[in-house]
Amino acid sequence: MRDPSLLGPWIRRFLMEHLVGERNLAQNTQRSYRDTLQLLLPHIARCARKPIDRLNIMDVSADRVRQFLTDLEEKRRCAISTRNQRLAAIHALARFVGLHAAEFIDWCGQVRGVPFKKGPHALITYMEKREIDALLAAADIATAQGRRDHALLLFLYNSGARADEVAQVLVGDLTLPRVPDRDLASVLIRGKGNKPRQCPLWAQTVRELTVLVQDRGPSEHVFLNRCGWPITRFGIHTLVERYAARAAKKVPSLADKRVSPHTIRHTTATHLLRSGVDINTIRAWLGHASLTTTNVYAEVDLEIKAKALANCEVEGRRKTTPWKQDKGLMEFLRAL
Repeated sequence: MRDPSLLGPWIRRFLMEHLVGERNLAQNTQRSYRDTLQLLLPHIARCARKPIDRLNIMDVSADRVRQFLTDLEEKRRCAISTRNQRLAAIHALARFVGLHAAEFIDWCGQVRGVPFKKGPHALITYMEKREIDALLAAADIATAQGRRDHALLLFLYNSGARADEVAQVLVGDLTLPRVPDRDLASVLIRGKGNKPRQCPLWAQTVRELTVLVQDRGPSEHVFLNRCGWPITRFGIHTLVERYAARAAKKVPSLADKRVSPHTIRHTTATHLLRSGVDINTIRAWLGHASLTTTNVYAEVDLEIKAKALANCEVEGRRKTTPWKQDKGLMEFLRAL
């Protein structure tokens, strides 16, 4: 009979049954959990002086998990956010084991008792209107490649989608009307956990995409790389960084910002908020599961704060007559 305390079978069940079958997590999340275990297991094997295949549940003690997290920060130079991300995966594994094996409930509680580390809260980076305009204008639309790149950058700004979401968009996901300025256009975006959402498209985006996808089948990807294969999220990151460096020559303020596809996503949210779109609509637009995530844009936008402050500003003191010289008031009081 197989030893129920062996770690290997639990990890296989966790990755294949729980993450995929039960929770249906996004592929990127699955890969993140897998990568955490690929880093954790060799560390535990060295501490326990055992082959990885012979490790058992109790070898993954809370103290060894703490040592692993310390190594991440000190030896691998990982940020606190990365440390906490790795710890979240370990907590999820411990919870899965504890739910399915009562004898490991105490071990589960000890491992899940390892706390997350509080780190600095980084401000969200977004671009001002002139900066995003410079980025969109950086592509040379006189060439086929430049038109493709311009359409991709415009789509990122229009939809506020994540890089991997944009990479997965198919021609059949687009609803492109014949008259862009009159009829409603939209795109179906598959977010985290394959959760779909509809996003409206601007008339300019429709015109760019119509040319880009003409004579293409509904099952083909919208955005292709130079070799004609579907572009990856890494390719989108590289494209955005390349054009950001080019745009920074005309708008120097861009040189001080780390511009990525997610920066464009933050820019979309901030500009929607400035234009008066309510926060719940922006939440649905971006595909956030919680309104709390979207509320952060209201906190970082200095322009909105300035307008709010102006509405609350106390008016300057008016020049008034001292009460002793107010004869009308004194006469009124004496007459009472």
